[in-house]
Amino acid sequence: MTVKEVVATQLESARARSVELLEPLSDAALVRQHSKLMSPVVWDLAHVGNYEELWLVRALGAPGFRPDLDPIYDAFRHPRANRPTLPLLGPAEARAYVGEVRGRALHVLEQVELNPDRPLLADAFVYRMVLQHEHMHDETMLATLQLMDEPGYRAVAAPPPSGPPPKRKEVLVEGGPFIMGTDADPWALDNERPAHQLELDPFFIDVGPVTNGDYAEFVDAGGYGQRKWWDDEGWAWRQEAGLEHPQFWHREGPSSWSRTRFGWHEDLPLHQPVQHVCWHEAAAYASWRGKRLPTEAEWEKAASWDPAAERKRRYPWGDDEPTALQANLGRANLGQAHLGPAAVGAYPEGASANGCVQMVGDVWEWTSSVFEPYPGFRSFPYREYSEVFYGADYKVLRGGSWATHPSAVRTTFRNWDHAIRRQIFCGFRCARDA
Repeated sequence: MTVKEVVATQLESARARSVELLEPLSDAALVRQHSKLMSPVVWDLAHVGNYEELWLVRALGAPGFRPDLDPIYDAFRHPRANRPTLPLLGPAEARAYVGEVRGRALHVLEQVELNPDRPLLADAFVYRMVLQHEHMHDETMLATLQLMDEPGYRAVAAPPPSGPPPKRKEVLVEGGPFIMGTDADPWALDNERPAHQLELDPFFIDVGPVTNGDYAEFVDAGGYGQRKWWDDEGWAWRQEAGLEHPQFWHREGPSSWSRTRFGWHEDLPLHQPVQHVCWHEAAAYASWRGKRLPTEAEWEKAASWDPAAERKRRYPWGDDEPTALQANLGRANLGQAHLGPAAVGAYPEGASANGCVQMVGDVWEWTSSVFEPYPGFRSFPYREYSEVFYGADYKVLRGGSWATHPSAVRTTFRNWDHAIRRQIFCGFRCARDA
C-alpha cells in the first residue's frame, strides 16, 4: 500500500471505532452532560470533526466548510462544565458534519504530495496527529461514559484476560545513562522530543501495577484516615473531597468490595490494576508501602531501555506493533476489545528488558514528575498541544490505558493531568531507591 492508502485506511478505522463506540447510546445520552468534569459526548464527536477540518482541510489550503463552528468546538475557549450551554450540533448534525469533513479530508489527501519538502506533511505527521487526536477523544468519551448513571453504557466487549501473577514483586534497574524521549519516531508529538541523555541512579520498581487487592489492603488498614501517609496538599484534598477509597468502589462488608463500571455494579476484581485513583491517593499508598512513585525518567527507562543492546525500545517488548499476547490496548473493533484492564500477569510476553510487565495498555500510571518540556523543546505544530500545560499544575502519567489505541501510545508518550483527577483510567506502580 502507498503512504496515502495507509493513511486513508487508518483514518477510516479510527472513525469506525468512534461510531461503534457511540452506537449503544440514545440521542438523550449523547447530549446529556454526565458530569461537569466532562463534555457531552456529542461535543467530543463534533470537536473531532472540527479539529480535522482545521488540520486536514484548511491547513492544507482547501476551502473551509464550517468556520462558524470554530468558537464552539475550541477546547480552550469554553470549560467543559459550560459546554452544554453552547449551540452544539445535535447527534444527527454532528454525524453529518464529521462525515462531510472526512470526505473533504480524503479528497485533500488525494491531491497532496507526502514528502519532506512540505514540513507539515513530513512523514505524514499531520495525519498521524489528527489520527491520534481522534483516538484520544474516543478514550475521553469512554471516561465520560464511565460516569453514567444506571442503566449505564451497554457495549458488548470481550472479558479481559487473566494470568498467574508475577513471581517477583519488584526489579532492580541499574544506574547509568539512557536516552529519554525520541527524535526518530514519526508518530511522536512535540512534548516527546527531542531525545536527550540522562544519567540515573539505580532504583527498584514494581514488576506490575498496583492491583485492586493491593490497594484494598491500604484502605482496610485505615490509610485514608492516617495523616502520616499523605503530603499536606494531598491530605487537604482528601478531607475537602471526602475521599475514603478509589472512585466507583463500594464497600460490601468488612473486607469486601464492589465497583461501578459504566453504570452497573460488579464484584471488584482483585487481580486487576487499581483504577480511578488520583495522584495524591497513589502517593499515599506508595508511602504506606515504604516506597514512592517513580519519576517520569525512571518509568521510561524501566519501560524502554534495553541495557544489553544499549538502545531504546518503542514498546516494552521491542519495536514491533503489539499483539494480543503483549498488551491490552484498545482495538479498532470494540467487540474485540476489553472494556477494562487485564489481570496483572496476563501478558508475560510483553515484559520490558528490565522485567516489568503491563507498562502499556492497561492503566495510565502516575509518576512523581511535573509536566515540563525537555531541553531544546519546540512547540509543533501549535502551542496549545503541550506548551500551555507545562508547569506545577500537572503531573505526568505514562503507559496508556486499556482504552488507548495502539497508535496513540508508546514508551515515549507523555500524558498529563491535575493531581486530583480520578475519572481517567489511571493507576500506578511504586518505586524505591536502590
